[in-house]
Amino acid sequence: MMEVSNKDSIINSESDLFSFIKESDTICVWKSLSKDFTKKVFSENILKITGYSFNELLDKADGFYSLVSPEDFTFISKIYNKFIGNSDEENCTTIYRIIGKDQNPVWLKEWISVKKNTGGEIDSYYGFIQNINEIKKNEYFLLTENENLHKLNKSKDNFISILSHDLRAPFTSILGFSEILMNEPDLTQNEKNEYLNYIHESSQNQLQLINNLLDWSRLQTGRMRVESDRIHVLSTVFNCIASLTGNAIRKNIDIRTNIPENLFIKTDEKLITQVITNLLSNAIKFSHENKHIEISAGAFNDDKIEIIVKDFGIGIPEHSKEKLFKVDKKFSTDGTKGEKGTGLGLSLVKEIVDKHLGDIWFFSEVDKGTEFHFTVQASQNIILLVDDDKEERTYFESVLNDYFPGYELILTDNGYEALLIISGKIPSLIIAKHEGPFMDGLQLLKSIRKAEKGFKIPIIVLVSDIQEGIKKLYNEYTITAILQKPFNVNKVKEILHSALN
Repeated sequence: MMEVSNKDSIINSESDLFSFIKESDTICVWKSLSKDFTKKVFSENILKITGYSFNELLDKADGFYSLVSPEDFTFISKIYNKFIGNSDEENCTTIYRIIGKDQNPVWLKEWISVKKNTGGEIDSYYGFIQNINEIKKNEYFLLTENENLHKLNKSKDNFISILSHDLRAPFTSILGFSEILMNEPDLTQNEKNEYLNYIHESSQNQLQLINNLLDWSRLQTGRMRVESDRIHVLSTVFNCIASLTGNAIRKNIDIRTNIPENLFIKTDEKLITQVITNLLSNAIKFSHENKHIEISAGAFNDDKIEIIVKDFGIGIPEHSKEKLFKVDKKFSTDGTKGEKGTGLGLSLVKEIVDKHLGDIWFFSEVDKGTEFHFTVQASQNIILLVDDDKEERTYFESVLNDYFPGYELILTDNGYEALLIISGKIPSLIIAKHEGPFMDGLQLLKSIRKAEKGFKIPIIVLVSDIQEGIKKLYNEYTITAILQKPFNVNKVKEILHSALN
């Protein structure tokens, strides 16, 4: 972008001006034969820059300057009045915004120069206006990026400071008690056991801190992939509870669940287990003895499932709430029985939820408890039946309605239509006839598996008769089962139940 000095004239005549500027989409030239800047004659590019033609501008009370945004009008008016009133000034430069015909703001840079007669009096003004919207956008982007980098750098420094302290702190306890054990031969067995327990507890906390740090780092850098699968919520929660049974028993805490049996989510099982386990562990940690914890789940909207972990413990004080989920702000409080924490658990939880395109939030009141809410993608309860045999369709429709009423059944008679349906929504299960029109079951299976990305849909194949070679090909592409006519209702129910759970 060219800058113009107020002292050095760049334009001595109209011909100089037009030879100086090559017409482009972003620049227009103007001239005025009086000090009234509203009476300008513009080149054709004024239309490209403002959206208004020259004739349309003439019809406006203040001409071109009626387009200037109210925030900038007073500012440029002062500059122009000062320029006109100063006979020594030959050039002037301003940057301001106008409101274009499409009502969007446009950043402009305007250069003005004067033409004087032999007596030194001003005969006319010349200038050109340049659209600098892109320059301003880049400038704003760079300023924003610089501010973000400054914040990230500050966060990094805070994080390293906290981490260096946390990595060092447990070794004071570990080294101290191990030296006592090595150098004090007269210790009683009870004393030895007590010191060994301190060492063991500190080592466990240190290992947990390092594990959390590594997982958080892998997610941040993309080295840990999120591999979604169809996960049964209730089973996953029960597994998390089982892993924390010892913690709960030690404080006589009852963990109560309120989760529908047919609730499924589309998520990475290992990562979502970390989220639930971490939240449950915190709930136990900050609960008093003989209390209970509630974990519930249900539909948040058509696409998301909400999971809630609620305790009735010590709660989170107001001044500490902003520290939650922030890796650069230390938040680690001892539990009601002195349980230690790493301070990284909730940061890891948020990172995992974010990677699943979910949200996490909480409500807490001191001495009344805390409840954490997070959302994750729902795995829709849809069964797709691909079969052109009306009798078979009626049979499976009846079985599914009677024994699996929580599922929506979608019917189609061919594989091509099935692929279109799958492209819009992922079913919980596909039941497909091997001998299909246009496309057989094996071709459909190959197309489905080719399009899948880490989420394998359970598939049951219906056959009248099947050769071993075809059966082997099906199994190579991972199917749930092959059902052969005549169908046995108990066998069908058993296979469907296994596929859906």
